[in-house]
Amino acid sequence: MIRLCVTANPKSFPGCAKDAHAVTRSVPASEQVIRVQGLVPGTYAVSVIHDENGNGKLDTFAGIPREGFGFSNNPGLGFGPPRFAAAQFSLAGDADRQQVKIRYLF
Repeated sequence: MIRLCVTANPKSFPGCAKDAHAVTRSVPASEQVIRVQGLVPGTYAVSVIHDENGNGKLDTFAGIPREGFGFSNNPGLGFGPPRFAAAQFSLAGDADRQQVKIRYLF
């Protein structure tokens, strides 16, 4: 499964935790395009995980992701997830496209 999180709340990024306005989706990993409708203009960030075993979370070993992950703007890798500011993008109209590169470390 591919798990997607879209949030405008920097405190809820990257997992959309405790964000009642976040948009989350779970789709089959074979899907290459995920459409999210109904977002109002604003600043958002996207996080994506490839939940290979279907347990609803990003599995890690010693803090290192064992499943695929990605973020809007495809920020560089560091220790831990990027900050909201590194992944944020502005949505001004009806359509915007974010291409998220899924990265695998194992």
